[in-house]
Amino acid sequence: MDKLVIIPTYNEKENIEKIIRKVLSLQGGFHVLIVDDGSPDGTSMIVKNLQSEFTDKLFLVERKGKLGLGTAYIFGFKWALERDYEFIFEMDADFSHNPDDLIRLYNACNKGADVAVGSRYVRGGKVMNWPWERIFISKGGALYTQLITFMPVKDPTAGFVCYRRRVLETIPLDNVQFIGYAFQIEMKYRSWTLGFKITEVPITFIDRQEGQSKMSKGIVKEAVRGVWIMKHHGKERLK
Repeated sequence: MDKLVIIPTYNEKENIEKIIRKVLSLQGGFHVLIVDDGSPDGTSMIVKNLQSEFTDKLFLVERKGKLGLGTAYIFGFKWALERDYEFIFEMDADFSHNPDDLIRLYNACNKGADVAVGSRYVRGGKVMNWPWERIFISKGGALYTQLITFMPVKDPTAGFVCYRRRVLETIPLDNVQFIGYAFQIEMKYRSWTLGFKITEVPITFIDRQEGQSKMSKGIVKEAVRGVWIMKHHGKERLK
């Protein structure tokens, strides 16, 4: 019991059973924790119906209302640490992240990385089915983050990540401030400033085929503001 994939959900009934079955079919003994924020479309009921089939491999936590991506992952990180998982993954429910790449992220950490990032913007990585405006915002945000923080990560907003246990044990999780894109940047920035080794693994990111995107202007604004907070308040703010 050493690999846990945390998948936050809100209205993912079209994708949730398929993504669970795919992850749990992989070699290597992956487990899945679904953190559902009160999906009105019945996402959590689908997960409950699958739990009898995947006993001791599939777990569900139901929260009341949309509490944010970052808080879902923080909850999942603490849950994983309490149960002694060694490799803890973040992944979306909508197949924008290829579950087969979980093995590549795991291998990167198992061979020496502390954090493995599924990266769209290193050599070999790419994005499919996004409009040019979305690519422009994403790439621009990545470059902006690098220029402001000097963090050597080409895809700082990536949400497909493997953390070794020791990273999440070291980061003061209760002090993580942001809940959207800035959460992803903050976790990588905290890991980097603490001296952990971050490796980027090239992936192909494919825009969701079913369900609706959770992207909003507020999430983008939080990321822009968050990068400046991280930079100008530095390590003192991140304690």
